Amino acid sequence: MIENSSLWVVSDVDGTLMDHSYDLTPAKETIKLLQKLSIPVILCTSKTASEVKVIRNELNLTDPYIVENGAAIYGESLEKVNGEIILGKNYETLEEILNNISKEIDYKLMPLNSLSDHEATKLTGLKGNSLNLMRDRHWSMPFLNPPNFLEAKINNCSKKFNVDVFKGNRMSHLLSTNSNKGKAINALKKFSNIKNIKIIGLGDSPNDLPLLLNSDIRIVIPGIDGPNLILLDQLKDLEFTLASKPNGYGWKYEINKLINSLKLL
Repeated sequence: MIENSSLWVVSDVDGTLMDHSYDLTPAKETIKLLQKLSIPVILCTSKTASEVKVIRNELNLTDPYIVENGAAIYGESLEKVNGEIILGKNYETLEEILNNISKEIDYKLMPLNSLSDHEATKLTGLKGNSLNLMRDRHWSMPFLNPPNFLEAKINNCSKKFNVDVFKGNRMSHLLSTNSNKGKAINALKKFSNIKNIKIIGLGDSPNDLPLLLNSDIRIVIPGIDGPNLILLDQLKDLEFTLASKPNGYGWKYEINKLINSLKLL
């Protein structure tokens, strides 16, 4: 329970806690160890609540979870707020804004939910009911990464509509300026009413920058082909650790190392 701990592990999921084949195995034993130490593991992801429920069941997690890139927080322990804290604009509003930005830049930005099953599977590796869970989105608008030369134009245009764009390794995400992973972490800290919470934050892409900026201990997890260089550049003036192994193996190694160095055992 978050109410009983002043040290939280807040982790991205795709490319961080697991690889893009969705294998959670490497991190499972370490998560059990964190649970024995009463350290919450708070998933902080672009995934939907429907997707995260499946992951939480597999990992036996009961801590609150941050979904849709920080646009919403859910959890059984949030009963005072009916189990949810909503920071984002609703999907329909964001869809209209994405269409307006498309018109202004004269380029059709393609929502993830508009892709065919075949296209979505090719992009995400998800199939069958997993695609339905991915599309059960309420507070954020993922879309296909636009060409690099349009990024500045899109970001400028976003300000007009009070939204931000965060670029991940596989897609971009349109969010209300009131929501991102960092703002969600701070909202959860405020709700918990615990003083001096220390956050161990783990992420792998620029999409995780708000998470890492709002962490006390920052860990960047590389992929099989190495770390995201844009994220490393964004963090260059800050202290962070680059994991020596990719995905869940890097996650496991760095968390175990921290547990030992902080003498938590």
